[in-house]
Amino acid sequence: MNITSKSEFENQIPNTLLQDVYRYCNPSLADSNCASCNTRLSQVQASYLNGSQVGNVTECSMYPAIYVAGLVNQFGPLDDDTTKCLFSLDLTGVGAGTKKHKGLIVGISVGFAIGLVGLICGLLFLFSRHKKLKRKKKRVKIMTRAFSGLESIGHSTTLVRYTFDEIKRATRNFHRDNIVGKGGYGNVYKGVLPDGTEIALKRFKNCSASGDPSFTHEVEVIASVRHVNLLALRGYCTATTPYEGHQRIIVCDLMRNGSLHDHLFGSVQKKLSWAVRKKVALGMARGLAYLHYGAQPSIIHRDIKAGNILLDEDFDAKVADFGLAKFAPEGVTHLSTRVAGTLGYVAPEYALYGQLTERSDVYSFGVLLLELLSGKKALTSTTDNQTSLLTDWAWSQVRRGRALNVIEEGMPELGSPEIMEKYVLLGVLCSHPQLYARPTMDQIVKIMETNLPVPAIPDRPISIVAEISDIERSVSSSGSGGSGYLSSCTGYQAFTPEGHNQSSNQRQSG
Repeated sequence: MNITSKSEFENQIPNTLLQDVYRYCNPSLADSNCASCNTRLSQVQASYLNGSQVGNVTECSMYPAIYVAGLVNQFGPLDDDTTKCLFSLDLTGVGAGTKKHKGLIVGISVGFAIGLVGLICGLLFLFSRHKKLKRKKKRVKIMTRAFSGLESIGHSTTLVRYTFDEIKRATRNFHRDNIVGKGGYGNVYKGVLPDGTEIALKRFKNCSASGDPSFTHEVEVIASVRHVNLLALRGYCTATTPYEGHQRIIVCDLMRNGSLHDHLFGSVQKKLSWAVRKKVALGMARGLAYLHYGAQPSIIHRDIKAGNILLDEDFDAKVADFGLAKFAPEGVTHLSTRVAGTLGYVAPEYALYGQLTERSDVYSFGVLLLELLSGKKALTSTTDNQTSLLTDWAWSQVRRGRALNVIEEGMPELGSPEIMEKYVLLGVLCSHPQLYARPTMDQIVKIMETNLPVPAIPDRPISIVAEISDIERSVSSSGSGGSGYLSSCTGYQAFTPEGHNQSSNQRQSG
């Protein structure tokens, strides 16, 4: 967007939203203030920084955080709460040791003789040297463990270990024209091997010896699973050069039809037919079900989104990008972990409490299924700076008996209304905010493959982004006797205590 100055950045943002940013991001960003500030920054990012995009990632993603840290927040970018909130950097205690040593030196110089100070300085020097040697040994140990892990993987599988020169030749020395994707980890390049095979290469950025375990983890995850709907790993490359430094690269087959994001929200103009969307949905479900119940130990993906679903030449879905995946030990009901994922796809219990289960992936799958059916993004901002969730909108259509309104307008070669409605209901159920209302991935596959109906969908709590009118209408409805809702493969019909169902011919067929 060619934003190079403060004024150019502020000219992109409406005054009302800019005032909200100053209001919520100027105080200390500790505790709840951090969430309030980040909510405004996500609105800025989603609505007004629409620069060059590849996949779901915009190159302007850090501008709002940099702007707030440098210009808005009164404590500035060196404050512990500011860096922790905006950049996920916990600097608590950094520099404390230096201050302590200075205070110690000053106290000793006042209370003791110069000779004793010299002795203490000598001891400090020896201690510092000992710590440096200890850190060096630790780094060597980490590198040895990481490389031994990669070696064992290479010997136990059919993975190819490519040389760095082979990778450079395949990508024309990492030419920018060969970039097909970008992310927080680095870039994805397309390349061609000497035998003409087209490949995709994920090159990690900012690599160091301490990052080897993370790289080893991703290689372990991808190499350990084999399924037709999971992206298979062809090989990897590890190298250290004087100019490029540490290099960590994984190599996969190139998917000719790109990602699902390209077809729903990217440069591909032709809309997917119902048959293709149904095929993609079932492929995604089968791939996730294998991660949850076929792999040992089970794997929780944590970052299911349109950009991580790749499509081969036959539009078979391949679940990709296991960089955030977590192994789930047998018998453990949930994992407590730092939240990672993509805004709009993260399950509420994971975002709020860090509680990670297989049903966290189910929520992300439900959001993605609704995106696939509707052609709408999971999270959008309206003209009046209000955040709109796709899951809330789809639920509002379903509860009014208009499930087919969720289906994207202009979709070629529509399927039968009953099947399309069934998939809409399944997407709404999978993205239910309550954890135990969601089915498991193996149940989802059975529902898709057979004539099993979608289970009843429990009522949803009021959305955190609901309008006041929505809340008043919900309270009024519950105060007048309330109503439940029953789902079936033929529609989502209102149910009253008297047992009178709402007429199905009142539904709009979309």
